[in-house]
Amino acid sequence: MPISNFINAGDLIRFLPEIILSVAGTLLMVLDPLVNRRSSNLFGTLSLLALIGALFGSVAAYAQAGPAFGGMLSVDGFATFFRMLVIVVGILTVLPSYRFLARQDAETGEYHALLLYSIAGQCVMVSANDLIMIFIGLEISSISSYVLAGYLRDDKRANEAALKYFLLGSFATGFFLYGVALIYGATGTVNLTLARAAITGANSPSPVFIGVAAALMFVGLGFKVSAWPFQMWAPDVYQGAPTPVTAFLSTGPKAATFAIFLRIFMTAFEPIGNGWEPLVWICALLSMTIGNFAALLQSNVKRLLAYSSIAHAGYVLVALTARSDVGTAAAMFYLAAYAFMNIGAFAVISHISGKGERYQNLEDFAGLAQKQPMTAALLTIFLLSLIGVPLTGGFFGKFYIFKAALESHLVWLTVLGLLNSAVAAYYYLRILVMMYMHEPSEAASGAEPLTVGLKAALILPALGTLILGIFPSWVLDFAGKSSSLLK
Repeated sequence: MPISNFINAGDLIRFLPEIILSVAGTLLMVLDPLVNRRSSNLFGTLSLLALIGALFGSVAAYAQAGPAFGGMLSVDGFATFFRMLVIVVGILTVLPSYRFLARQDAETGEYHALLLYSIAGQCVMVSANDLIMIFIGLEISSISSYVLAGYLRDDKRANEAALKYFLLGSFATGFFLYGVALIYGATGTVNLTLARAAITGANSPSPVFIGVAAALMFVGLGFKVSAWPFQMWAPDVYQGAPTPVTAFLSTGPKAATFAIFLRIFMTAFEPIGNGWEPLVWICALLSMTIGNFAALLQSNVKRLLAYSSIAHAGYVLVALTARSDVGTAAAMFYLAAYAFMNIGAFAVISHISGKGERYQNLEDFAGLAQKQPMTAALLTIFLLSLIGVPLTGGFFGKFYIFKAALESHLVWLTVLGLLNSAVAAYYYLRILVMMYMHEPSEAASGAEPLTVGLKAALILPALGTLILGIFPSWVLDFAGKSSSLLK
C-alpha cells in the first residue's frame, strides 16, 4: 500500500510547528554530550532559531487551515493564536536564560531541549480537538515543566518546587483522565465536536455522567492554571523554580491550558453551561480574592507574583463564566497581554536576583531607578499593566473581560472583580515606591549591566504591552473571529 495512504502532506503542514520543535529538541539532546556544557550561546541560539522556525511554521499551517489526522487536530484561528502566543513566550524565556544559565554555571543543552519539548506539547494542546490528543499534549508539556522547575539540582528550593509540582500535577492529571473516561463511556467518542453532538442529540446520555465528567476535567485543568481551590502549589513552585522557568510556567503552560479550557467547555460542554457556570463563577471570585489578599502579605517578589498569577487566573475565569464569543475573545486578548507583562516582570527579577538567586525581596529593588533607570522604567510599564492602568495591555484586557461579564448579566461578579483590581494596585505600587523612593540597596547597586539578550527580553515585552494598550483592535479583531469557531 502506498505510503501516501498513511501520510498526508496537508496534515504534515498543519503539524509543522510541533515537528520543528520536536526535531530541534532532539538535536539539542544529541549535541549536548558533544559540546562544552558552558556553550549556552550555541544552545540558546539554536533554540531561538527553532522557535522562530516554529513561528513561521504556525503561519504556514494557518494558510492550510483545517482538520488534521482524522480530526484529532484542528488548525484554525483559535489554535494559531495560542500556538503563536506560546512560541513567543518561549522566545522571551530563552533571551534572559543566556545570562541566567551562565551565572548559575548550569547545563544548557538539556535546559533548552526541555523548553522546546514543553512548547511542542503546548502547541499540541491548543490545536487538539480530541481529548486523548489534549492529554498527550498536556503530559508532554507537564513532564518537561516538572524537570525544568527543579533544573538547579543543587538548590533545595528548586528540588522542593519540582517534587511538589510533580506530585500534585500527577494527581490532577488523574482527575482529568477520569473525566475523559466518563465522556467516552457516555458518548462513545473523545472527539469534542462529536461529543457535543451526542450530548445535544435525541439519545443524549445521562446529564449526571456528563456533569461529573465536566467537574473532573475542571479539577485537572484548574490545577494547571492555579485557580482556587487548586492553587496551593503555585507560590512554592514559582518561588523555588529558576526565575526564567517561573516566567515560563506562569505564562506559556497557563495560556495553553486556558486554550483547552475554552475549547472543551465552549464546545463539548457548552450545552450544559447552566450547570457548570455557577462553579466557574465561584472559582473565579475566590481565585481573584485569595490571590490578591495573599499577595498583600508577601515580601518575596516571586512569591508576590505567584499569588498575583492566581488572581489573574480568576480574571480569565470571569471571561469563561460569560459563556459568549465576546468572553472567549476577551480571554484570548487578556492571556496575550498577561504573557507580555508577566514575563517581562520576571525577566527583571532574574536580572536583579544575582548568582544563587539571593536578591528576591522587595527591599532588594530599593533605589533601582537611581542605578538602572531603564530597567526600572521597563518594570514600571509591566507593573502598571498588571494593575490595569490605561494605555497598557492589562487595562484593555480587564476592560473587555468585565464588558463580556456585564453583557452576560454577571453584574456582581464584575463589581467584585473591579474591587479586587483595586486591592491588587496596592502591592504592585509597593514595588514602584521601593524602586523610586528609597536609597539603593546592595542588589540594585551591584546589578550588572544589561546584556543584549536581557535588553531584548525587557524591551520586546514592553513594546508588546504598549501596543496591546494603544492598538488593541489588532489582536482583538483576530481573537473575535477565532472565538466564533468554538461551536
